[in-house]
Amino acid sequence: MKENLPDESKNKWSRIFKKKWFFPTLYLAIAALLLTGVIWYQNVENRMSEGLDSDEITDNYAPGMYDEDAEAVLQQQEVIKMPVEDEAQAEIVTKFYDYNADTEEQENGLILYNNRYYQSTGIDIATEDGEPFAVIASLSGTVEEVKEDPLLGNVVILTHESDVKTYYASLGEVEVKAGEKVKQGEKIGTAGKSLFNQESGTHVHFEIRKDDLEVNPEMFFNEPLSALEEFDANEQAEEEQPEASEDQEEQLESDTDADSEDATDSEEDEEQEDEE
Repeated sequence: MKENLPDESKNKWSRIFKKKWFFPTLYLAIAALLLTGVIWYQNVENRMSEGLDSDEITDNYAPGMYDEDAEAVLQQQEVIKMPVEDEAQAEIVTKFYDYNADTEEQENGLILYNNRYYQSTGIDIATEDGEPFAVIASLSGTVEEVKEDPLLGNVVILTHESDVKTYYASLGEVEVKAGEKVKQGEKIGTAGKSLFNQESGTHVHFEIRKDDLEVNPEMFFNEPLSALEEFDANEQAEEEQPEASEDQEEQLESDTDADSEDATDSEEDEEQEDEE
């Protein structure tokens, strides 16, 4: 009886090995042991890391040249826009007078006032229906000045980075005040009429100035502000005829004074008539 025990034991293990569940169970047990070992090793490593002095690491850290704020690096400049909400309905009725343009372009940049032609220092924008429309900020900036000009109507001047300014004239209503911060696309007023360019009807006169010198706005629409930063306005002015511009400004000022005197005289005449 005792001699048969080893044979029975071998037969028992043989039967176990032949079971379908034996080897899958064995593999799962080995995998569980391996996973337990990995988790245990990671916990030990984390505990060792937590024991380090974090303050010492911070003090010894030296930032590299590529460690700058990614948001500042990726920040995009604003793209210069037309000062109207719906560009598809807008039409440039008076162009910027360019001394280097052809004759037809130059004629489109002339304004007739008081039987005298003046060179446009900006562009006049109107709509096909001739109705008033919203005038928006072409760029984000600060309102430098809001004034009422006898010839140009209401005028708003915005200042921007890199010595850039935008001018909005011939405005009817004005919705901003000096010193206010204005974001690109915000409404600053409505288009109106001006005595200086009556032929344009209801419009907005728009100018861009770099270093206090006028530049052609059409050259920079849909361009980033950096395009203006790289533009040398002084070089452009040297190629043009500043003497003619100075004479034009002097003549315009004299005409403005004359119109103001005429308006004053007419008011005095009306007062005298009322007294009689």
